[in-house]
Amino acid sequence: MRAHLVVGGFPAGATAGHDMAWARQRLTELVGEQPVDLSTGENFEGIGDRLKDCRLLVTYVAGPYPQGNDNEALAQWLDAGGRWIGFHGTSGGRAARLDDGRHGRRMVKTEHHATLGSFFLNHPPVRRFRVDVDTTHPLAEGLPESFEVADELYLIELQDPELSQMFLSTELPYNPAPDFGFTVDNDTSLLPDGKTRALGYTRDVGAGAVAYLALGHCHDPGSNSQPFVDSSVAPEGKTPLTFRGSWDEAPFVRLVRNALAWGCQRAT
Repeated sequence: MRAHLVVGGFPAGATAGHDMAWARQRLTELVGEQPVDLSTGENFEGIGDRLKDCRLLVTYVAGPYPQGNDNEALAQWLDAGGRWIGFHGTSGGRAARLDDGRHGRRMVKTEHHATLGSFFLNHPPVRRFRVDVDTTHPLAEGLPESFEVADELYLIELQDPELSQMFLSTELPYNPAPDFGFTVDNDTSLLPDGKTRALGYTRDVGAGAVAYLALGHCHDPGSNSQPFVDSSVAPEGKTPLTFRGSWDEAPFVRLVRNALAWGCQRAT
């Protein structure tokens, strides 16, 4: 069985505000616990060729996203039985300058968000918050009903909510910080109850499936682009030079291992 790991920022070689070298190393270690051969890349260019005879795709990116023929090849691979585990910035992609005279940028929804099943809007500064777990979901085996993390609260808009099996969520209100992140005119990450936000889900795609985990920010002194963090993380909002966040929490590492084991299950 073979797996392919994509870790990288945009443009190619950039960190894009994340410790990509550490994320690549940690995910390589965790994938290595599974009975797979592993290939690696830093973006989605030519992903169709990379996925030939491949069972699992794992992505931790900040900027790169599959476009055109690459997205079509990925969607066809999923439909045929492949499994894709996307972490953190995989739900992002391209941002555009505002066209109404205001400063700032807004995230742009593209075709790959439909393939993944979610679209990133923004996140407030890193802070501590509670993550609620549906312990009946297969990826939540061995997890508590809730746990706390220090991370970026990703606001993700589910693209196929009726067919998405959410297993991680939070009820943390969104309090945007001035001059921070991306512009959000309408918080479409809120679910119909008006308080819950999805942080992790699985979704069947043909004979294959997608799992997405919004948690997982990490940076080191060379990749840190956080101007400040919430006081729940550091006094006076001073950003830690090295930050591993959820990766330092046992429930999250267990969750990653569960996801990888799920991704490596052979189709029945």
